Amino acid sequence: MISIFDIFKIGIGPSSSHTVGPMKAAAAFAAGLDAQTARIAIDIYGSLALTGYGHGTFDALMLGLEGSLPHDIPLAGIPERLGRIRTQHILRLNGQEIRFIPDRDLNIRGNQVLPKHPNGLRFTAYASDGTVLKEQVYYSVGGGFVVTEEDFEWQSETEKAVPYPYNSCAGLLARCRLNRLDISEVVLANEAALAGCGEAEIRRRVAGVAEIMEECIKRGLNAGGELPGGLNVRRRAPQLAAKLKVLRETEIVNTRLWPMVYAMAVNEENAAGGRVVTAPTNGAAGIIPAVLHYFRKFNPHATQERVENFLLTAGAIGILYKTNASISGADVGCQGEVGVACSMAAGAYAEVIGGTPKQVENAAEMAMEHHLGLTCDPVGGLVQIPCIERNGIAAEKALKLGTLALLEDGTDKKVSLDEVIRTMLQTGRDMKATYKETSLAGLAATLRKKAVPVSVRVVEC
Repeated sequence: MISIFDIFKIGIGPSSSHTVGPMKAAAAFAAGLDAQTARIAIDIYGSLALTGYGHGTFDALMLGLEGSLPHDIPLAGIPERLGRIRTQHILRLNGQEIRFIPDRDLNIRGNQVLPKHPNGLRFTAYASDGTVLKEQVYYSVGGGFVVTEEDFEWQSETEKAVPYPYNSCAGLLARCRLNRLDISEVVLANEAALAGCGEAEIRRRVAGVAEIMEECIKRGLNAGGELPGGLNVRRRAPQLAAKLKVLRETEIVNTRLWPMVYAMAVNEENAAGGRVVTAPTNGAAGIIPAVLHYFRKFNPHATQERVENFLLTAGAIGILYKTNASISGADVGCQGEVGVACSMAAGAYAEVIGGTPKQVENAAEMAMEHHLGLTCDPVGGLVQIPCIERNGIAAEKALKLGTLALLEDGTDKKVSLDEVIRTMLQTGRDMKATYKETSLAGLAATLRKKAVPVSVRVVEC
């Protein structure tokens, strides 16, 4: 069983699958190289190749080769390091300097897809005489998760035992029913067993994730200017928040508009390459923080324990999607990112406002049911249009569905969460590849003239 801390990872924008994952893959590959290495080449396939410039993939790969990881990379030093690599062609690899020429060593193969996932990377290390020292294929499978080709289908046989194991929502609800527990209580006990610590320590870690989400919202509400990438997209969250404050004082506006602005603040930070929490991905990183912040700010019954329960419940729902379907836009479209995040947020909100496990399932199911078929068509390969507004709309939808779920007992639903998860996966499999994070269709095609051209060499194959 994976942990909720695998779902909620601290990273950098703009993409968990196209920035965080490639950086982790590059760092893992570089860690196994020795002083014989004179050159490294990377073949970049499928969605990573087609949207890599706008998603920061190529920059992430170079920083990863220098040993950086998304959760703690010093953001202020990134421009200087990338400038050195691009202009001086010097890559610092495990204490030595080697020559790295991006136009030569980053091979963009957008018309090829490796067999196991659209987000494929092939790393090759060479000696000075051209001998291949090491070669490894990695897949970035969404949410910052990275696997090697050999481990793609591998399941651990040494997983730690947990008190309440489950691999489906039906199994999770059965555990809750038999033990008279809420979903958050089941997850808390399991996380303590996985980490080998007490429940108080798990709550401390969850609270830390919540605070990073809060900090991201605050930064986004106070940062102005244009987002990078060439589309000249202006940050809107600060101005929208200021207008909402004025309208609230005159009692003209409903507070339910705030989650949209909170989500946009997070996703504008993400688009700018800032520090965010994958929830469950960077492209959908604004929804869960926005709904949680709304709960903290506007619900009179909000407590620190309920804040933590929110993330515990959301994490449980995210694990179901990650385990039984996909959270990769390149694999199943945006239904696997924004749709999953909305489902997680709706279910979590239902629990903290008093919902039963069955009502939590109801909220989560409705949220995904009405995101089925959602495409991933980022304009210019950037996580800006339509991603930022889409997060805001999904946050507002999650609140409504979480509230709606409590008006019914959830026992008469015709579609279960397990069924809608299976449907989402099949819908993603049936979706044309051009609508799955390639920037070749949808809004990306409509606004293609505004797209930023890829700045590195495209290999024709």
